Amino acid sequence: MNAGTQVAAASMESGVEPRSLTIRKLRKEYRPGVPVLKNIDLVIPGQGVTAIIGPSGTGKSTLIRCINRLVEPTAGEILFRGKDLAKLSGGALRDARRRIGMVFQEYNLVERLTVMENLLCGRLGYVPVWRAWLRLFPQTDIDRAFELLDAVGLSGFATRRADALSGGQRQRVGIARAIMQDPDLILADEPTSSLDPKTSVEIMEILARLAGERDIPVVVNIHNVELAKRFAGRIIGMAGGEIVYDGSPDGLEDAHLKRIYGGESWLE
Repeated sequence: MNAGTQVAAASMESGVEPRSLTIRKLRKEYRPGVPVLKNIDLVIPGQGVTAIIGPSGTGKSTLIRCINRLVEPTAGEILFRGKDLAKLSGGALRDARRRIGMVFQEYNLVERLTVMENLLCGRLGYVPVWRAWLRLFPQTDIDRAFELLDAVGLSGFATRRADALSGGQRQRVGIARAIMQDPDLILADEPTSSLDPKTSVEIMEILARLAGERDIPVVVNIHNVELAKRFAGRIIGMAGGEIVYDGSPDGLEDAHLKRIYGGESWLE
């Protein structure tokens, strides 16, 4: 049994999933004394889709971005793969980030690069800097990128510039790029907010399918409650920087939604 298998076996025996995420007393203040996140305690399983819902300004994006340190936590622990992400810096933080894929609301593609080049950006943490600078990626990475383009429905777009794509096509590239990282976790920050309803469903289907096939857990911050209920196995409702609902989609009732979003008018 090799070392990786031993670690996985030990995790299974201890009841801790290898890709699970544990958040303890996470707090974020952009202004002293004004918390956006109020001592969040959360355990995300190492599989499936977990959706975070709630009104704008309640801390959903801040929570997502604290996990991979795009936002610096004020206090608390973020435990993943045996490390506290909140305490990492330098090379250790870079190593941790390369195993956390990110899908952004505004796509975050390099507009002047081709679709293929954007996908290969997902491998930047795995190749020497000089090879990345010269765009000399291993053939195995290139072959995998073509496979992913086919999987997201963009098989004929490898040489198309990113700035020539529609919003839905850009988000497909963003998902494929995140998968290219071979991540242990995918974070998706409002991946459908800029898209029409039909495209939003397609994007969530692609994200859930590709991650599910690879057994990669997904944490998605999403405004659309119906999409959350359709694709997530677990829903976390936030209001005022706190968790006010944590359970199954079937258990999410109007009473919970009123507490999350405040008032009844939005339900009409």
